[in-house]
Amino acid sequence: MLSLSRHQVFPRAVRSVSVWAAVAQGPPDPILGITEAFKADKDPKKINLGVGAYRDDNGKPYVLSSVKKAEEILAKAGEDKEYLPITGLPEFTKAAARLAFGADSAVVKEGRIAVAQSISGTGALRIGGAFLARHYPHSKTIYLPSPSWGNHTPVFRDSGLEVKSYRFFDKKTVGLDFQGLIEDLKNMPEKSIVLLHACAHNPTGVDPTPEQWKQISDVVKEKSLFPFFDMAYQGFASGNATRDAFALRYFVEQGHQVATSQSFAKNMGLYGERVGAFSLTAASAEERARVDSQLKIIIRPMYSNPPLHGARVASTILNDAALNAEWEKEVKGMADRIIGMRETLYNKLTHEYKTPGEWGHIKSQIGMFSFTGLNPSQTKALAEKAHIYMTADGRISMAGLNAQNIDYFAQSVDAAVKGKL
Repeated sequence: MLSLSRHQVFPRAVRSVSVWAAVAQGPPDPILGITEAFKADKDPKKINLGVGAYRDDNGKPYVLSSVKKAEEILAKAGEDKEYLPITGLPEFTKAAARLAFGADSAVVKEGRIAVAQSISGTGALRIGGAFLARHYPHSKTIYLPSPSWGNHTPVFRDSGLEVKSYRFFDKKTVGLDFQGLIEDLKNMPEKSIVLLHACAHNPTGVDPTPEQWKQISDVVKEKSLFPFFDMAYQGFASGNATRDAFALRYFVEQGHQVATSQSFAKNMGLYGERVGAFSLTAASAEERARVDSQLKIIIRPMYSNPPLHGARVASTILNDAALNAEWEKEVKGMADRIIGMRETLYNKLTHEYKTPGEWGHIKSQIGMFSFTGLNPSQTKALAEKAHIYMTADGRISMAGLNAQNIDYFAQSVDAAVKGKL
């Protein structure tokens, strides 16, 4: 047996370097930083206009009555917790496709839509990016409007696509740069992928008119571009789901094959349930089946299959005539409240306080977000002196305004613009 001497000297242990020692600190998420600053602020008049979630007129999270009723139906039915198929709950995906494309659409009636339930809109974009990177034969570059939702670029880059941009927003008019948009579409390489916000452009709230959408469709067809619609606000933008789907449905009617991302976070208030759908239109039912098989191959190693409960809630609402009618009224109510806040804010800035500048864009923009035109120094002053938090570029969530705080917000903006804050 081996024995150790009392006087044997052991080498001093050397502290090893962690394998993660070279990992750099990543930059904070800009929206998360706003929320953290808001939470740390103890002023009772503080306002958070950074968060992209609906709030009622008391500034509280809102759970739709139709959602509560759908959950009661599911509870009484005794829902199980089994795995869903790879592409999700069939009753949900069929209903989501009908909502997006219209029940009378030829692609719906002929079974030419390959659709997969996704982890909300972000997950739909990720599936779409991966599918295009692997299977779209003509280009591996996607063009985004400038500006676009901040997560678009990392989602598509991580999917394997090169990301470029096209002109969209005109800072001088705080509106659409339609001429620049058309010129950039015409200058894109043929068969490039182009991302289009179907309605309620995030972050600007600026949408093309129906006539402008028709011109965009003509150029996309002329250049053989592939349109990828991100539709995160259907129903929530104007209060009418059919009106908000105009661009997508028009493109399909004109013969475009499209990719579409849908989210049910905003229009059903299912933020934490992560309910969405990704779809591709095909030339035939047989082609749709092949596309569907490849979607499953992409999804299976990514997250295997999607969450169950939220899809059941959305499916119950969309497939029950009475609940669907109630939901349509509720989503219109949410949209109307935001539209009302836009009207009130415009009137206060323009007529009551006579704030310098032109504020018509507050009313003409649509959806949850608005580009106010405030500059970084003004937004910084609003945060530091008025306890009002928004992104540095002046984007605000209109849902954060209500009858209790809108006058204070308007007063503060007026003071910031006049340099008196």
